[in-house]
Amino acid sequence: MTRDEIIRSVSEKLRLIRTEADYTQDKMADIIGVSKKTLVQIEKGRVLANWSTVVSICALFRETETVQFLFGSEPLEVIETVAREGIDYRKVKTFGGRVWWKVLLKRHGFVLQQNILSKHFRILDERNNRIFSSFDEKLSKQRFKELTNNDQ
Repeated sequence: MTRDEIIRSVSEKLRLIRTEADYTQDKMADIIGVSKKTLVQIEKGRVLANWSTVVSICALFRETETVQFLFGSEPLEVIETVAREGIDYRKVKTFGGRVWWKVLLKRHGFVLQQNILSKHFRILDERNNRIFSSFDEKLSKQRFKELTNNDQ
């Protein structure tokens, strides 16, 4: 998933996100920090939201079914990975990926997973802390190999 794809997806679903949250256009515009006119333009498909607006929407409405459907259970992880140009080495607690994740490899307490919606990869440690994420499969497998070979 690229930044442009995320912008396009969120822009196309903005009205649905707003409706699901049960907000008026005025209230939604105020919450995400745009004018009502801009919100209407985005909802009508005349313009796309900018990156900052998309990040706000994903952060503030991450629990909505619509955002969950776009990105899986952890939309902020997708946003963070894209914003950091594909690689995220921060250690962040997760729920272990029971729903939106496919386990690719398991070894020495580490798990390499792929998100079934966004298609990005991540590595979790034995406590389900995300210690790496990327959209690059080769890089993800290489990092997994480094981690599991050093943990003998």
